[in-house]
Amino acid sequence: MPENPEILRYSAFAATPEGGNPAGVVLDAAGLDDERMLRIAAEVGYSETAFLTGHSEVDGVRHHDVRYFSPGAEVPFCGHATVATAVALAERDGVGTVVFETAAGAVTLKSATDAAGAITVSFTSVEPQIREIDPGVRDRLLEMLDLDVADIDPQFPVQESFAGNWHPIVFLADRELFHQFRFRPAEVADLMRAQGWLGTVTVLHAHDSGEFEARNLFPVGRIAEDPATGSAAASTGAYLRAHGHAGETIVIRQGAHVGRPSELIVTIPESGGIVVSGGAFAIPASVS
Repeated sequence: MPENPEILRYSAFAATPEGGNPAGVVLDAAGLDDERMLRIAAEVGYSETAFLTGHSEVDGVRHHDVRYFSPGAEVPFCGHATVATAVALAERDGVGTVVFETAAGAVTLKSATDAAGAITVSFTSVEPQIREIDPGVRDRLLEMLDLDVADIDPQFPVQESFAGNWHPIVFLADRELFHQFRFRPAEVADLMRAQGWLGTVTVLHAHDSGEFEARNLFPVGRIAEDPATGSAAASTGAYLRAHGHAGETIVIRQGAHVGRPSELIVTIPESGGIVVSGGAFAIPASVS
């Protein structure tokens, strides 16, 4: 293993050429220990970097062992880094089906080339779960966001949702409040660690029944607000299935508040994993 492995940089789920969420990708990380991967993630400085640490073939399908590190810690799963890595692999090996073996479970990905020649990827999450949130924890979280229970959309109670990472899901009724609320990053990060929320705090507003706006707070990963969050999109799909949206495909728009507009397509089957789709493009070294 080279002392300095090649680090690729991609932007996933971009809605504009300036949009999307950047991720680091190391396709050959078999010789890297935890300390080195964490150091690389910190040096890259993106919300997550994905490391492929091994591979095998099962029934003709390539399986890759994948680990994800933020600049501060390892996380079980990262959706945008998954899409970025799948695009990098498709560019190298060709499009098709691969499986990522992650700390959260096996994630199946299908890549294809669209009419314009761009590679798009759909991943199916692990089996989702929904659980109630302790009212005291809910109220503490809302207070840290300068919100209260009256601000919550009555259609969508605050709950925790899992599709690779646990995310608290907070739906705000008022669109202007959604755009304007502020939060206290250090306090939110402490609460996230205490609750085992290794993904983001997911704040949403229902633009209409098929389109949602999202803000994903990630101070625990040393990123105040994430531009595009595949794991949160999958968890949002799982949450929405529990609230009457089974069988639908929705659009989640994210990233406007940090100047990186993003779009995630979420398909919500009647059962099983949630499907999240998008693309990624390589970030030139001169602007990485």
